Amino acid sequence: MLKTPHPGRVKTRLGRGMGMVPAAWWFRHQSARLIRQLSRDPRWQTVLAVAPDSEGLGSRVWPADLPRWPQGPGDLGDRMGRILRHAPKGPVLIIGADIPGITPALIAQAFKALGRTEAVFGPATDGGYWLVGMKRSRGVPRGVLQGVRWSSEHALADTVVSLGGLPVAYVETQKDVDTVADLA
Repeated sequence: MLKTPHPGRVKTRLGRGMGMVPAAWWFRHQSARLIRQLSRDPRWQTVLAVAPDSEGLGSRVWPADLPRWPQGPGDLGDRMGRILRHAPKGPVLIIGADIPGITPALIAQAFKALGRTEAVFGPATDGGYWLVGMKRSRGVPRGVLQGVRWSSEHALADTVVSLGGLPVAYVETQKDVDTVADLA
């Protein structure tokens, strides 16, 4: 999932510490590096879930050869839930583009976990998560990703509750970049 990297519209908490233009520049280059790295792996298909919808679908910032889906309206839970419900059959992982530590090995580990369980998370050090995935063999539970206190230390715990008791696995914790201190 990613947004078109306009100053003041992406990484605003980071931008408050370093300036909105450098924060947007960082996000654009971090995202491009991650997309390049993950899209080369033949074990999965990389799809860009873009926002804002119309601009992201036509943007020349992202590689033209990768499929794009609009994120659509709503909060983060609405947008991720839509992706989980409407993706083609099979397991789906959703990641954020602002996590420098994501590697193909971590993505492979998450897909492997979905062979043993219904959902997988990559926890973030701040109480959120950098990855959510579902096998979807039982469908996507009604209410999934609803009632989550986004951008808080409760986001992961709230999301697990929203799964209604589905078995969950976890992969390696990563640090996301929200502030200048996170870049260190």
